Amino acid sequence: MKTAIVFDCEFLCIQGSQSRFWCAAHDPDPVIAQIGAVKIGLEGDFPLLDTYKAYVQPIDRFGNRYAIDPFFTKLTGIMGEDIETKGMALQEALAGIDRFSDGARFWSWGKDELNMVAISCYVAGIPPSIPAHRFDNAVKLVIAAGMPIDDIAKTPSNKLADYYGVRHPPLHGHDALDDALSVTYALQHLLRIGKLQPDVFDRT
Repeated sequence: MKTAIVFDCEFLCIQGSQSRFWCAAHDPDPVIAQIGAVKIGLEGDFPLLDTYKAYVQPIDRFGNRYAIDPFFTKLTGIMGEDIETKGMALQEALAGIDRFSDGARFWSWGKDELNMVAISCYVAGIPPSIPAHRFDNAVKLVIAAGMPIDDIAKTPSNKLADYYGVRHPPLHGHDALDDALSVTYALQHLLRIGKLQPDVFDRT
């Protein structure tokens, strides 16, 4: 079955980081701490086939482990204990999601790959293990399905399923897997009602 991967990542921040574009002297580099992904089938009833979730040990450009800020924990639910007990090295997490994808294209609500691969690998001093052409922007998909640009601008990934009125299990916003599920539920709905065609996933 043809598949696509919808993914999301949570990257380090402290209060105000986003408004400062992570440029204050005390801001951490925006490296990833969590990856979530969903595999969706692009044939038949467009089933959700599998999920992937990994915690990543975020390190700075000198190889030191970043502490988890209380603001980040409040925002994402990710605690320092999660990183200590479940966290893996960046290389391991990227290898894991690459295996999970089985060669399918990755889609995120925006360009999360820039934090997951480009920034995080650069800061860690390792070569990117997944090439840029494997990734694309899921915003293209909802545009193809007719979502107004003004609505896209004010709809974060964790609200996309609700935007389309899709019934789903409870989701925690800013959890990487739950945010990926929100986008996937919306895309699955659009595929099932015929507003989104599977061949759009093949376009560049």
